[in-house]
Amino acid sequence: MSPAGPRVLRVGARALLVELGGGEETEAFHAELLRRRAAGVLPDVGEIVPAARTVLLDGVADPDRLAAELPGWEVGPLHARVGGTVEVPVRYDGPDLTEVAALWGVSVEAAVRIHTATEFRVAFCGFAPGFGYLTGLDERYGMPRRATPRTAVPAGSVALAGPYTGVYPRSSPGGWQLIGTTDVVLWDTARVPAALLSPGTRVRFTAVDDAARSTADSATEGGR
Repeated sequence: MSPAGPRVLRVGARALLVELGGGEETEAFHAELLRRRAAGVLPDVGEIVPAARTVLLDGVADPDRLAAELPGWEVGPLHARVGGTVEVPVRYDGPDLTEVAALWGVSVEAAVRIHTATEFRVAFCGFAPGFGYLTGLDERYGMPRRATPRTAVPAGSVALAGPYTGVYPRSSPGGWQLIGTTDVVLWDTARVPAALLSPGTRVRFTAVDDAARSTADSATEGGR
């Protein structure tokens, strides 16, 4: 946590918006909230909604008290990962994979190894139902968005932009760099919960080819 601590703003009658210094700090603060909730020591809060640099606490029973307490919390670096692990089988056949590898200064094969060797964490969700912004790649692998976004990115596309990896839950326009495809269903209203990925969940990508392609039903959630 930064020396100045988080900035806490009132939002309406029963919500607080906590502003933090950066992505890693925000993830650590969100993880601490989940830890305290699991331990039964978090004051009564309805929803906890992380974003890139903020965490929204909604349905706070006593917002004045919590707003006064939050800046004094001791929040260590993000070490312990919260939630189970979702394995996402990927065919690394994306049209931008070669360019991504070149920007990283490695071969295509090495780029795939880097991606599959990384343990990702869902920092926050947004853009579309089921879309998670996954962190975990070293900062040297940050990826610029495409100069010209595509008008339609297929559902299941695994993509990179900035420090994030994401999987498009449905076809939509997008400017992320496409490195692969998966058959995993990210959003299914018949499933509880509908979203496969939620903030704090660990994610591992595994490389498969067409001969061994897995369907959405093969996505496994270890530790849940």
